[in-house]
Amino acid sequence: MADVEVTKSLSGLLNGIAQMVYYNKREITEELLKNELYPEMPLEEFKALYEKMKGLIKSIATADMDHAQLEAFLTAQTKRQGGIGLSAEQAAALSRFWKSQRVRVRGSLLAQSRWEPSLRGLSWRVDLQTGDSYGNTVHRGPVALMELELGRDGQDSEFVCLEFDETKVNQVLKKMADIQESIDRIVCHT
Repeated sequence: MADVEVTKSLSGLLNGIAQMVYYNKREITEELLKNELYPEMPLEEFKALYEKMKGLIKSIATADMDHAQLEAFLTAQTKRQGGIGLSAEQAAALSRFWKSQRVRVRGSLLAQSRWEPSLRGLSWRVDLQTGDSYGNTVHRGPVALMELELGRDGQDSEFVCLEFDETKVNQVLKKMADIQESIDRIVCHT
């Protein structure tokens, strides 16, 4: 029965760490996890276990390990000596945790890495003005109209409308070419 309790506590700890780190659940704290899951464990021992599991989850999540990578990683961790390795029970708990939480953790990492607000949509057109509202003939060059849809997760979009004449369009295209050139230089050097 003790093994079942150890497994349940470790699973609870792993899920608690995920709630704190990846799902931004502020009500889950290190102290709460200690008091609920490991009330008899000395504080220093709990902190060591907590930091170890948090670091392992971070390594697994950062690498977005598939099943084969995870098994190789956990096998290597169980063979480490000097109290820094994993027990077989810990490795099994980490494996079960990652199999059930991989997609959700990955989604959270992607959401946390996005810039806000983000571009949700872009539409554009080119207009030619041939007359004004009074019926007078006007011969103005083409005008590019661009509408950007910007937004933050969970909020309504904001729209920004831009108007460019031919000169401004050429300036924007030049800037974009400069940016592409800079990216190409960086990519070629790595």
